[in-house]
Amino acid sequence: MKLPRGIQVLERGWLSANNVLLLAKGATVVDSGYGTHALQTVALVEHALQGRPLERLVNTHCHSDHMGGNAALQRHFRCRTSIPAGEAPLIDRWDERELILSAADQRAERFSYDDTFGDGDVLAMGGYEWRVIAAPGHDTHAVMFYSQQARVLISGDALWENGFGAVFAQLFGRDTALAETRLTLERIAALDCGIVIPGHGRPFGDVGAALERAFSRLKGYEEDITRLARHVVKVLFTFSMLEKRSMPLAEVPAYLERVAILAEINRSYLKLAPAAFSDWLIADLERAGALERRGSAVVARS
Repeated sequence: MKLPRGIQVLERGWLSANNVLLLAKGATVVDSGYGTHALQTVALVEHALQGRPLERLVNTHCHSDHMGGNAALQRHFRCRTSIPAGEAPLIDRWDERELILSAADQRAERFSYDDTFGDGDVLAMGGYEWRVIAAPGHDTHAVMFYSQQARVLISGDALWENGFGAVFAQLFGRDTALAETRLTLERIAALDCGIVIPGHGRPFGDVGAALERAFSRLKGYEEDITRLARHVVKVLFTFSMLEKRSMPLAEVPAYLERVAILAEINRSYLKLAPAAFSDWLIADLERAGALERRGSAVVARS
C-alpha cells in the first residue's frame, strides 16, 4: 500500500499497536505501543525520523498497547504529548482498573500530557490537516484522525481490515457501547477515505469491504452478547500470552480466576467451572492458531 508523502507506518504486532509517523520538518507519532516494547519503539521511531526532531506524540486512546511507550518516548525525545480530552481524567487519576491495566494483568508506565483534543478539532501533523473524529465503542473516549486532503483515516481500534477492537464496556455496565460502535462505523462509511491506517495490521484500501465485515461482526454481538463475552476473553488471554510467551497448563485455571476481568466475564456470561473455562479457552485458541500446547505448557504463536 503506497501511502501519501510524509506518512509512514511502523507496523507492529498485536501486543504493540502500530506507530504512525507524520513527517515534516518536525514529526508527530501517533500511538506508542506496549510498555514491554518501549525500547524497541524508541529505536524504531529514531531510525524512521532520520535526524528530524520528534515534536509531538498523540494517542488515539489510552489502552496499554497504544500508550505503553509514552513515557519512554517522552524521556528520549522530550516531545509534547496530546491525548483525547475524555482520557485526561483517567490519566490524571491513573486508576489501573479504569485503564484496564491491573484488572487485565496489563502494565503501562505512568506519563504526563501537555494538552488535549476533542471531536471536531483540527490538528496540523506531517504537512496535513487532520480532523479529530470521536470513535466510541472499543474505548469510550477514543478518536480517529482524518485527512480529507490525503484521503487517509488513522482509525486506531475503531476499524481494522478484519474487524475492530473488543467492545469491553458493553459487558461492564455501559450498555450503549455496541450502539456507539455502530455509530462510529457509520461515521467512517460517510468519509471519502482511500486508505485506512488501523491500530493493528497493515494499512488497507478496500474500506467498503472492511466495513461490511465489521458490521457483520457487530450484528453477531448485538444478537448474542455471549459471543462478545467469548471474544473479549480470547482477546485478553491472547494478549497476556503474547507478553508472557508461555504458561504451564496446570496454572491456567488459577490465572483465569486471578485476573479480575476474565473472572468477571466468566461469572456473568459464560458460567463455566475453572477447569472447563480453561479447557474451552485453550482449545478454541489452538483452533484459531493463536496458541499451541508444548508438553506441559501452553505457548503463544507469533
